[in-house]
Order: sequence, then structure tokens, then C-alpha cells
Amino acid sequence: MGFGGISIWSLLLILAIVVLLFGTKKLRNVGGDLGGAIRSFKKSIKDEEQGNAKADAKDTNVIEGKATEEKDKV
Repeated sequence: MGFGGISIWSLLLILAIVVLLFGTKKLRNVGGDLGGAIRSFKKSIKDEEQGNAKADAKDTNVIEGKATEEKDKV
């Protein structure tokens, strides 16, 4: 028994049918497109995290700037 009652032979049969239906070239293109989408998603998440870190640093500087201005007034 394999995954939840599906044997390895059943999985191989399903894989063979998928390859026959779509062909290796189309499957390769789908794989490349999926890889590109994942790469783009990871890049956008990374860019957003860097943008948030810059915004947090800017907020910290503003808060520190206000604190020093209040000290100068007193």
C-alpha cells in the first residue's frame, strides 16, 4: 500500500496517462511556468518584507526625532 490506499502501480499508471494526454513538451512548459510563478511570488514577498523593514526604520527615526525635539523645548 502506498499513499492512502493508492499503490505505486496506480500512481505510475496515472503518470503514464497524463504524459500520453499532454505530452512531455507541454508538461515541461507547465513546470517552467509554475517555477516562474513561484519565483516571482517569493521575490514579491522578499521585496515587501524589505519595504516594511525600511518603513519601520523610518518610523523609528521619526519617533526619536520627536523625542529630541521635546527635550530641546523643555
